[in-house]
Amino acid sequence: MPTSHYTAVATSTGDGRAGGRARTDDGLLDLTLAIPREMGGPGGATNPEQLFAAGWASCFHSALKAIAAGRKITLADSAVVAEVGIHSTGQGGFNLSAALHVELGGVDQETADSLTAAAHEVCPYSNATRGNIAVTVDATVA
Repeated sequence: MPTSHYTAVATSTGDGRAGGRARTDDGLLDLTLAIPREMGGPGGATNPEQLFAAGWASCFHSALKAIAAGRKITLADSAVVAEVGIHSTGQGGFNLSAALHVELGGVDQETADSLTAAAHEVCPYSNATRGNIAVTVDATVA
């Protein structure tokens, strides 16, 4: 295994996504999980798909900002919305899909598309999922 710059450590206890608990080793993240109402659960707490979406959106946004800074492009505003879906495989398992929506201000559409494509090439979440799940990426200029 390659040398890590940083290793995040989280532990799931209890009943996993069905009312269990997820906690990082430093205690900065400590929350109860619940199956979403849309999947027949009680809702009322976060779930692994939301955590994955938040992580990917944040990581992709950081990659986007780094690419823009490296190209000396000033963004008036920016946001990344990650939608992570969970789907039945039909064989008792599940797959994920994702849609990343990048919103940029202060640039034209061509620049927004170029920055978004470059961020998708360097973001660790994008690299980890590439070829494993269906992913769409788009950019909108505000």
